[in-house]
Parts: sequence; structure tokens; C-alpha cells
Amino acid sequence: MAEEILKERVRELIEALGPVEVLVGIPTYNNALTAGHVVMAAEAGLATYFPERKALIVNCDGGSKDGTPEVVERARSDAGSLMAVRYPLDPVHHLMTPYYGLPGRASAFRTLFRIAEVAQARALAVVDAELRSITPEWFNALLEPILSHEFDYVAPYYRHHKYDGAITSAIIYPLTRALFGRRVRHPIGGEFGISGRLAGHFLKQHVWGTDVAHYGFDIWMATVAVAENFKVCQSRLGAKVHESRDAGPDLSDMLVQTVGSVFSLMEHYDSVWRNILGSLPAPLLGEPLGARSEAVSINVPRAWSSFQQGVRDLLPVYKQLFASQQVRDLEYCAAQPFDKFNLSDELWVGLVFDSALAYHRRVIDREHVLKSLTPLYLGWVASFARQTENDTDAQVDDRIERLCLFYEQLKQYLINQWSMKGYEKR
Repeated sequence: MAEEILKERVRELIEALGPVEVLVGIPTYNNALTAGHVVMAAEAGLATYFPERKALIVNCDGGSKDGTPEVVERARSDAGSLMAVRYPLDPVHHLMTPYYGLPGRASAFRTLFRIAEVAQARALAVVDAELRSITPEWFNALLEPILSHEFDYVAPYYRHHKYDGAITSAIIYPLTRALFGRRVRHPIGGEFGISGRLAGHFLKQHVWGTDVAHYGFDIWMATVAVAENFKVCQSRLGAKVHESRDAGPDLSDMLVQTVGSVFSLMEHYDSVWRNILGSLPAPLLGEPLGARSEAVSINVPRAWSSFQQGVRDLLPVYKQLFASQQVRDLEYCAAQPFDKFNLSDELWVGLVFDSALAYHRRVIDREHVLKSLTPLYLGWVASFARQTENDTDAQVDDRIERLCLFYEQLKQYLINQWSMKGYEKR
């Protein structure tokens, strides 16, 4: 029998409510500044778009120390009395429970999936508690495709500034698209909708407690849904604007966690992606909501300088990971004056693929492989930003599409080398 992750009191509360059709999950951890706004948006969304469907809002808190649970409770009470005047909130209920174990996303999601299973929910939407841009329309966008069109996984599609989410644009989106053959533009977006069927499937997987669960749970969910042939779509949400934090995650750590998760999933699903060439679009639903996200600035000279320094310092490492011609190309790029600097798409994709092969073959310590990508990624960012400085968002989208096609065109090399004991570097 599987371990029961819900406390008995929580199970009793859910069972007393009876089956629900719609569940909204709001994981929180020290989000007192924004959690109330998110809860009110959820209530308004459910009341506006699903007034006849029994719904449950779950705030899954990871031990907040800033009064987040109290903020959520006040928002629920205030919004409930206010919204009841205009929209009947019944049968929307509220449940608050801390999730146990590490205060990470996977722990919260596992709790939410189990609650959805016990509550027999048809559809579950999960949203970030840090959002300032969320509106009631987001909940319709995430839930309606499941309830009306029987999709299993609804990925977010944001209106973003051309330089927002550069790691996704440079690596995560084009790589996962090339691997699994579906064009899901924001596979690590943070917001998503899933069917009750898929939530139950996630619960049965042996991922809990792994590094992928701790650091790459969003990309894991998207990959499982696509690789295992669940019905996947994208839904337009508008801009994603977070509450600003004083210190963001270290870039090198972000690459280790996100790219490392994708490389690990490549090993788990190699029997799937090695039989796929090309890609197909994932259905994109809805009309654009609101304006694009806030502008993102890039310090191009600093990124370029970090690339140059990284190539000099890590040259012995790169000689272990990449072919001689690639190393020469890197040295040539690093020696160019700023106004002529260009890291080509072909070189960049080859570096990503050979890094994946080196990770798979354990040519050096896996974390060292991933961290060695940091200056190379900064080189891509500098080159990309310099070339697209005067481009519109639409033109940059076309530029990313061309990059994706390079990933797809060079994939046969990756397939050929994957199972070779001593692979030949490009």
C-alpha cells in the first residue's frame, strides 16, 4: 500500500466535502505580500467561470514565517463576503494545510495531487503565490481546456519580453521540443492545469525524493505528459510578473538544476526521444490576456566578458567535453572584438548536445559538466542580444524558431552518439 501523505484530519475534511469537480492549488512559502491577491483572483475566477461546478481552493503552505496563512485567511473572508454579493461563491470551499517534508515545489504538488485524488477532482489548476499579474481569467484558461476539451496537461503560454526567460529560449524549450517532438513554449512556466487522471498518474511515479523532483519538477511534469502521450495543450495567460525579491538564484545553480533535470530525463526517456524526428505544434488556446511582461535588460558587455574569461579559464575542461574544432571555434569567438562577436546557432546547439553526451557518459563529474555551461550560455546571451537589439518581440520569436530548427536538424547526431561506448565528438 502506498504511503498516505495526508494527515487524517485533512482527509476527513476533504471527504466531508464530498466529490468536487475543480481544485485550485496555491502553494505558499513566505508570500504574505501577494498571496491574498492570488486567492482573491482564484475566487473571482471560479465564481465567474465555473459558478455551477463544485470547487475547492487549497492553500498548501510550507511553513511560512511571515504570516502568509493569516493573509490567505483574511483574503478568503474579505473576498468571500465581497464576491458573494456579485457572484454566488457556493459551492467554493477553502482548505488550508501545511505540506510536510522539504518546503519545495514537489512536496507541495504531491500533497495537491493526493488531495485531488481524494476529492475526485476532474481538473486541477496550480498557480504561483508570488504573482502580481494574475487575473481571474487565468483560472478559466487553465481549467476550461480540461473540463470542456478533455486535455490532460495545460501548459502556460505567456506574453513575455523578448529577453525574458532566456534559459528557456536558449536551451529548455528548443531541446525538449527537439527531443519529444512537441512545441510547448513554456515547459517550466510555474502555472499549469492537469486532469484528475494525470494527477493520479503523477502520484504513482517513483520521482519523489529525487533531484529531479527537488529541482526540476515543472519540466518533469511537462516531459511525462508529452513523452507518455497524454493530451497536451497550451493556454494564453498574458504577462507573468512576480513580486521582486532582493536576491535571485545564482545563474550557475539555475543551469545545474534546470538543464540537469532535462539531461536526467533524457536518460529516463531515451527509448522515446531516439525514435522522434521533427516536431508538431501543441494546440494553443485562448486570446492574449493583457500586456506583455516588464522589460528585461541584459548587460551585454558583462555577459560577453564573462564568456571570454570562462573560455580562458575552462579551456582544459572544454577540451575534454568538445571536439577539437568546437574548441577552436570557441577560442576564435572569445578572441573577436565585441562589435564582431557572434556565437552561431550551429556551434551553440553542438555544445549543448555534446554537454548532454558528456553528462550521459560521465566524462567528468556531472555537476562540473553543467556548471561549465554557464560562460557558454552567457556567450549565447551576449551574441543573441547584440544581434536582436533592435528587433521586435515577433522578430525575436522568429529568431528562436530558427534556433529550434537547428536543434531538430542536428538531433540525428545526438541519436547516433547516445548509445556508443566511445562517442565521436562533433
